[in-house]
Amino acid sequence: MQQQALSLRPFIGSKDFAVSRSFYRAFGFTETVLTPTMSLFARPGACFYLQAAYVADWIGNTMLFLEVADVEQYWRELTALDLPGRFPGVRVSAIRQEAWGQEGFVHDPAGILWHIGEFNQA
Repeated sequence: MQQQALSLRPFIGSKDFAVSRSFYRAFGFTETVLTPTMSLFARPGACFYLQAAYVADWIGNTMLFLEVADVEQYWRELTALDLPGRFPGVRVSAIRQEAWGQEGFVHDPAGILWHIGEFNQA
């Protein structure tokens, strides 16, 4: 295709829409309410649509990868937010080294798995 893509905006669900909206604002995203059941969450370089929709198989298999420039610095800032202490069901796992780079994991209140990583420099 000759037409250049401008963005990719996945749609994700939520078990409790109000809790997930609060979580993503605390996670550092800016919310734009689109309808009573859907919001756009954005931060520089990333955005997605959050819906008031829950299908266990869909949510349980949803994974997103957020690439960051410095995963260790990002993790210091992330852990300072104490998201697991503020939102039921949220889990934050330690950074691990992989052959391709480093990544850590965050499970949102519904169970969506975020991979947050940094690729090795070539």
